[in-house]
Amino acid sequence: MVIMTATEPATAGTAQTETGTEIETASDAGTAPGPGPGTGSAPGAPAGPVRPVEALLLVDLQSAFVAGGEAVPDAARVLDRSRALLARARAAGALVVHLQNDGAPGTVDEPHTPGWRLHLPVAPGPRETVVRKTGDDGFDGTPLGALLTDAGVEALTLCGVLSEMCVSATARTALARDFRVVLPHDAHATYDVPAAPGIGESVPAALASRAAEWALGDDVEIVARAAEVTFTAARPGCGTGSRAGSRTER
Repeated sequence: MVIMTATEPATAGTAQTETGTEIETASDAGTAPGPGPGTGSAPGAPAGPVRPVEALLLVDLQSAFVAGGEAVPDAARVLDRSRALLARARAAGALVVHLQNDGAPGTVDEPHTPGWRLHLPVAPGPRETVVRKTGDDGFDGTPLGALLTDAGVEALTLCGVLSEMCVSATARTALARDFRVVLPHDAHATYDVPAAPGIGESVPAALASRAAEWALGDDVEIVARAAEVTFTAARPGCGTGSRAGSRTER
């Protein structure tokens, strides 16, 4: 895990945004973190600026999870950071992918229910799309991998929910596919882990999110603030998928 410290100042389908607009989609089915294991750096030690990334993955920013009484505790913060990341990614011409979970019948994110709708507006076009999924991993059974490779993406950042589930699973597969992954600490969130008799007391959501970061291992780049992340346009034909196995370690 690389810890970056803060500097000062598909099958065709449809997705529905908060406004109810149907769009075409692609589908196949606050504490700065300490150093990661093996980094050899002290907590808070400068690690240099964050290199730009070519893609933004917004993970499951659906109304069921980020709006209303059942939202994750830090929904307002995550939405604020995600909006800022989205604006910068669009301005830079980076690839933007909104991951949207299709829950099972009767669940809060069952397709075409209010909770399933994406909370942030989508600007469909050649550099922005929606990928629908049915499990935690945004790559599993979806065209996400091909989208990233075809766009020339080598590095990406993620934001959204839930830290230990869909964010973690998608980040882990991206790392396994040799993408460089940047995860802003203040741009993902989850729920409190409830107490379990005979197992342990409840775990605050913030601690669960931090543990999810730590569990991703040595290759992920954790940055304290989403404001640290910068974007650049990718070059088609130069993506990670076309050079598997040639990643340069930092």
